[in-house]
Amino acid sequence: MGTSNTFNIHFWLNLSKRNGDLAPIYARITVNGKRAEISLQKQTSVTFWDTKLKQTNLRSTEGKALNTYLDQVYTKLLTCNTELSDEFNVVTAQSVKARFLGLDESNKTLLELVSYHNEKMEGILKPGTLKNYYTTEKSIKIFLINKKKTPDLLLKQINYSFIIDFEHYLRKGSSLQNSNSLNNNGIMKHLERLRKLMNFALDLGWLEKNPFARYRLKFRKFEKQFLTKEELKIIENTDLKNSKLQTVSDIFIFACYTGLSYIDIKNLHRNNIVKGIDGSDWIFTQRAKNEQKVKVPLLPTPLRLLNKYNLHAELNNGKLLPVYSNQKVNSYLKDIATLLKIPKHLTFHSARHTFATSVTLANGVPIETVSKMLGHTKITTTQIYARVLEEKISSDIEILRSRLG
Repeated sequence: MGTSNTFNIHFWLNLSKRNGDLAPIYARITVNGKRAEISLQKQTSVTFWDTKLKQTNLRSTEGKALNTYLDQVYTKLLTCNTELSDEFNVVTAQSVKARFLGLDESNKTLLELVSYHNEKMEGILKPGTLKNYYTTEKSIKIFLINKKKTPDLLLKQINYSFIIDFEHYLRKGSSLQNSNSLNNNGIMKHLERLRKLMNFALDLGWLEKNPFARYRLKFRKFEKQFLTKEELKIIENTDLKNSKLQTVSDIFIFACYTGLSYIDIKNLHRNNIVKGIDGSDWIFTQRAKNEQKVKVPLLPTPLRLLNKYNLHAELNNGKLLPVYSNQKVNSYLKDIATLLKIPKHLTFHSARHTFATSVTLANGVPIETVSKMLGHTKITTTQIYARVLEEKISSDIEILRSRLG
């Protein structure tokens, strides 16, 4: 417990920084002969400084207030020394100083943790993931100011009640920017990131207990939109008069027949088109999300689209397809669905679901093969995409009937 440490506190005037009759007051901590000095951000008259009592002789109100402050500093430094000793920490002059100034690990704050995490995770987490942490940071700051009436909070002050209050505040959403679009799962994503931050603090030794130990995230399952075979054919066979809508339609159809995500299609280069094991053209690439290698044989439709945009690749250093921003693509897809009277909320990710459901599984491609082409690390992830269609059920049962005679 460090009870054998020699500990001493000494107040002194730093005469090297003297300005006329005034000099700044410092506290010197000595532990086992090793020193650390702290500027107390106070100054007093050199003439009236008592070098024995280590305080001012001024009898004025200011003099009495200064001596009271020095007594408080003395008491706080003694407390810091005791706390470190009771916590079985190595007690040094520097560790007492850090505890006094609130710079040691037990006095880390929530926003210090968030900043440290985001700084250290740059280059490790994907830019999109890191961007989400910055969004969560912004929500935390707004919550602290508006609800907790403080710019920051010590990590050791975060408890189960804090999490519940944060969730409730996000659900109210009255003071959050774009709060109307924050649904239950969006709220859970914020809390999921906060939970990961708390785990990060535990790993760093900045936190002793996990406030999320008894909290359960409450995600709601939603059926993701995908196109049926008939709806996919409608989009394929429609010649849109608007060139931008037609381009987005082409890229979306390409995704429906390859299963590639938005960013993977945006990054697709002619070097990614290679001859596969069967001598046909395949896409060989690596998913941006999880760096899994993906190998997808090119069906006739995506091959036709690559040929259509061959000039684009020539003029853009081999980038195969003209892909707008994700926001614009999703906006144009909404227009396309309205124009073609497809009663679904389409996003670019719908193409990935369409590939898994209507293009592959509904046509008898085994789920293991689909999982490989989608670049999933676990087949359970593919099962989220896979829909058991009535048509497929009917087909499978028909086969069963024939086998049963």
